[in-house]
Amino acid sequence: MTRYLFFTDLDGCLLDSDTYSFEAARPALDALRAINIPVILVSGKTRAEIEPLRQRLDHHDPFIVENGAAVFVPLNTFGFPLERSRRRSTYHVIELGTPYALLRDVLKQIEDSVDTPLRGFGDLSLDDIMDETGLSRENALRAKLREFDEPFLLDGPPKLIEEVCRQIVTRGLCWTRGGRFFHLTGANDKGRAANILLRCYKRHWQMNSLAEDPETVGIGDSLNDLALLLSVHHPVLVQKPDGSYDPDINLPGLIRAPGIGPAGWNQAVLELLNQVA
Repeated sequence: MTRYLFFTDLDGCLLDSDTYSFEAARPALDALRAINIPVILVSGKTRAEIEPLRQRLDHHDPFIVENGAAVFVPLNTFGFPLERSRRRSTYHVIELGTPYALLRDVLKQIEDSVDTPLRGFGDLSLDDIMDETGLSRENALRAKLREFDEPFLLDGPPKLIEEVCRQIVTRGLCWTRGGRFFHLTGANDKGRAANILLRCYKRHWQMNSLAEDPETVGIGDSLNDLALLLSVHHPVLVQKPDGSYDPDINLPGLIRAPGIGPAGWNQAVLELLNQVA
């Protein structure tokens, strides 16, 4: 029997972009749980943001934070030690990202170079973050507890945006875009982090006499999900709130979910499950 791994983005995807609810996706979540398919949360969110969500979801699988910067694996998930991991609380953690303080320094250097304000999360007040994201005060506070990824606001002509992105790359760092914010990161991405977990699950299932390589599904809605979508067998793109698809994502075999946010997520997952049943 073929094994499956599902990797999913959160905001605007599994979670509604306005209410952050996953209720519309509950039928598909229940169907995945019923047949023991792991669902890996892959997000730009911080660990502090994802942990309360995991409680609401009754989620027990690994998760990936801050655009692939770290992989959190609950203890006893796999029956072997994880390479390059360290224990933190109830997790084994594999860190792939660049320390947040360094990212903040680089953002300020680029801001001075282009003589244009680049307001990162470290510059924004809780009220600012709430206004920009629609998060509650508690969740905005959790969003500021960043370890590896600095979201920042960048408004201006295309030449300015191109210059900021160029300067990020020349400094050996990376950028991506998700919704309202650009993100300054190290040499990490969601696809690389997902591949680490794929190798772990392969080894785990082989040890349990389930030798067939798993099929992977990745679900996202924006450019910062591209690395994840490129890394899986079945990439799924969810509609934006206006019903459109991100024009920057177009790759072979792309499945376009027939709906917005968690409603589209739900329908696409149920259709995939029907195909493999």
